[in-house]
Amino acid sequence: MKILITGAYGQLGNELNVLSENYPEWEFVFTDVDSLDITDEEQVKNYFDDNGFDLVINCAAYTAVDKAESDFENAQKVNALAPKFLARYSKANGAKFIHVSTDYVFAGDGHFPYEETDAVAPNGAYGRTKLEGEQNCRAENPETVIVRTAWLYSAFGNNFVKTMLRLGKEKEELGVVFDQVGSPTYAADLAQAILKIAESENFVPGIYHYSNEGVTSWYDFALAIFEISGVDCKAIPVLSENFPSPVKRPAYSVLNKAKIKETYKLEVPYWRDSLKICLKKLIK
Repeated sequence: MKILITGAYGQLGNELNVLSENYPEWEFVFTDVDSLDITDEEQVKNYFDDNGFDLVINCAAYTAVDKAESDFENAQKVNALAPKFLARYSKANGAKFIHVSTDYVFAGDGHFPYEETDAVAPNGAYGRTKLEGEQNCRAENPETVIVRTAWLYSAFGNNFVKTMLRLGKEKEELGVVFDQVGSPTYAADLAQAILKIAESENFVPGIYHYSNEGVTSWYDFALAIFEISGVDCKAIPVLSENFPSPVKRPAYSVLNKAKIKETYKLEVPYWRDSLKICLKKLIK
């Protein structure tokens, strides 16, 4: 199987690169904007024409939630148009397509874990462009698997865990939001889940939710990071309003994972267990 992975320099792309060593029978092609501009339809078409792929995994995304409000055009190019082109030429070339999306397609004002069929109502430009990307994928290529995830972190790139480790060493105490809850997702676990879907004999198109098991707040997440890593910093619980933002962050981002677990027979790790694994890589 020949697999194209876009967004290779991001958290998920990097984790897929690490795991690719466990699949010597597959040929992986990793690209990012320097080797393939997925917002340029002509480039995408030519790339697919020159290289035959069996599967495409789109990890590329514009994830600067606040900046997307003032940079909507670029956010839309990466989050909505690029997936459209990738889905279109995946279908034209007979390749399966896996696209990664986000909990931000929901309003985040619920009280029960979001199911794939629940009503979408994104609050800001980031969520709207990601939802448009989902819709474009499904319109262009019905053989698409969309995986929504949330609170992604890893040993790569910029994320909450690395920020807390850095600030925790610089400050004696740190205010962290406690009125937003969700499920942290270790990108290595998500990458493994995606490869399980890739190797499944039963590739079932549709929308799926994936995050690690369990529920926590950003405040409790920070406490766990400090506790496990031995960082001597006091976390102070604060309200979201203490951090003014042009976008209303989802207060509730918990995703129901029953569908993906049942369809692809996945075992999903508990968030604290995965956090320990990630922190071991970060703290040497």
